Amino acid sequence: MASTTASERSGTSRGGGTLYRGDLGMWSWVAHRITGVLTFFFLFTHVLDTALVRVSPNAYDSVIETYKNPVVNLFEVGLVGAVLYHALNGIRVMLVDFWEKGAKYQRLMLWIVVAVWVVVMIPGFYFMMERTISELGH
Repeated sequence: MASTTASERSGTSRGGGTLYRGDLGMWSWVAHRITGVLTFFFLFTHVLDTALVRVSPNAYDSVIETYKNPVVNLFEVGLVGAVLYHALNGIRVMLVDFWEKGAKYQRLMLWIVVAVWVVVMIPGFYFMMERTISELGH
């Protein structure tokens, strides 16, 4: 039985150990999964609250009224951010998978995804929160 040293077991991970320790690609993968799950749960909740209108229109109106809360408005901004990241990163993942040079440019494409996300979310945050901020000021 041959013994192996830690450097031989480390493979190509940057952390120097046997576990993958959080390169940028891993974090984009984790964020993609999290935003996908959050989007799924939003859609599930949306289907349920919309179905409520057939069961009890008064209950539906009550639920919709709770959505006018400033905290819910922040969650809506988070939802838009999650959906936007998930969509942009999904395009990047498809390019990495199906474009012959995709793997070579995957890191650059991730930074482009982040840049586009920030450029869209800054004015998006402002316009989505504008009503809430003005109501809190009065």
